[in-house]
Amino acid sequence: MVLSALTDGITRSVEGMTSSVAGFFEPTLRLGVTGLSGAGKTVFITSLVANLLDRGRMTQLTAQMQGRIETVVLQPQPDLILPRFEFEPHLSALMGDNPRWPASTRAISELRLSFRIRPQGFFAGLTGPSRLHLDIVDYPGEWLLDLSLLDKPYATWADETLDRLSKRPEAAAFMAEARAADASLPLDEAQAQSLAAAFTTYLHAARKAGWSDLTPGRFLLPGDLAGSPVLTFAPLPKPANSPRNALWREMERRYEGYKARVVKPFFRDHFSRIDRQIVLMDVLGAIHQGPQAVEDLRRTMAEILSTFRPGRNGWLTGLLGGKRVERILFAATKADHLHHHQHPRLTAIAEALLSDAKRRAEFSGAKTMAISMASLRTTVEDTVQRDGAPLDVVRGRLLANGKQAAMHAGDLPADPARILAPAREGAEGWLDAEYGLMAFAPARMTLKPGDGPPHIRLDRAAEFLIGDQL
Repeated sequence: MVLSALTDGITRSVEGMTSSVAGFFEPTLRLGVTGLSGAGKTVFITSLVANLLDRGRMTQLTAQMQGRIETVVLQPQPDLILPRFEFEPHLSALMGDNPRWPASTRAISELRLSFRIRPQGFFAGLTGPSRLHLDIVDYPGEWLLDLSLLDKPYATWADETLDRLSKRPEAAAFMAEARAADASLPLDEAQAQSLAAAFTTYLHAARKAGWSDLTPGRFLLPGDLAGSPVLTFAPLPKPANSPRNALWREMERRYEGYKARVVKPFFRDHFSRIDRQIVLMDVLGAIHQGPQAVEDLRRTMAEILSTFRPGRNGWLTGLLGGKRVERILFAATKADHLHHHQHPRLTAIAEALLSDAKRRAEFSGAKTMAISMASLRTTVEDTVQRDGAPLDVVRGRLLANGKQAAMHAGDLPADPARILAPAREGAEGWLDAEYGLMAFAPARMTLKPGDGPPHIRLDRAAEFLIGDQL
């Protein structure tokens, strides 16, 4: 049996090396796409794929402008057990007679694009076109946040969570039930289920209110785990005494089971294989919610980046299986809700939000960048007169009633500290500014042959994420 195990191990190693060597001739790049609820993951992937298939608007993609991309095609995905990203239905929703936003990400999915690339330089006349496979992996940002739980025991997670929840009105009902529970008493399954249900209700309310720290993420997207013990726990204060059969001990056991049975398999099977990563952030939405939502987003993004294993992937690293995320792009979405004059300020705020996390990633050898973008442009820019002075606005179709409306979201400060300082200090609101947002629907559009959907800086995002491989 030992010899058989060794033989199997050697066989798998040889197969892995053969696959890696084959990858030199037709390399594969795995791009992870994530972000918290409402950040625009589904729209990003749909627009990116559409604009890589029809590249008329990808003017910042160097290989395209140099004429080296001969063609891009959709291919069957390599992972047979993963759902395929529903590109065609999502594109139809965005491009139909009555355009609408597609359904949001609820589980992991995948899509493969294959590039046929004309070589350049000295070997251009000696070799034929090369190929690159791009596997795009879409997964909920809440699942990514769960990776930060791997290093936290139940007592730490519970204390941190209860401390945050004590300041939030959305958690009032759960906090009352948690404080009333005597966690030193023996487990009562009905009570455990009631606590888990109240905590889940809070998580849904917190997501709707714009909060970012929504762990455990599977409580929001349970799938076939709904009702299982690994989703039937909640944070509780640690009692002075907690016997082996106490409620607190059972909550701890289920929390550890959640990490072992849910979080670790996701890391092992999917996340650890990512080469490049884009993290989408609704920075404008957080600013609209107020300083505390901005600080919550900053802290959450720092936790997200701490879960990556940033660094450069060399050929030997790939053979040995020690994958590292080489490039991480942080994208502040909904740039089309601002006049382009304010885009540099939105980018600067995003960079300031991520400064500590970016430095850690760059120290480890990963390349990072922050941009402001809109995967699908829903507005046009205009200038109106208000109180006798010109005012830059954007116009679009309101999601609520389909009517056209003009919006000025407020003047973002040139100095990001005017946003971050009140956020870190826990201010209740902005003292000298007001920021508003409208929800726009996709605009009706007719595309010219060869053009993908309109966007803002999607081509710059693609250049950073995959341009060096083209």
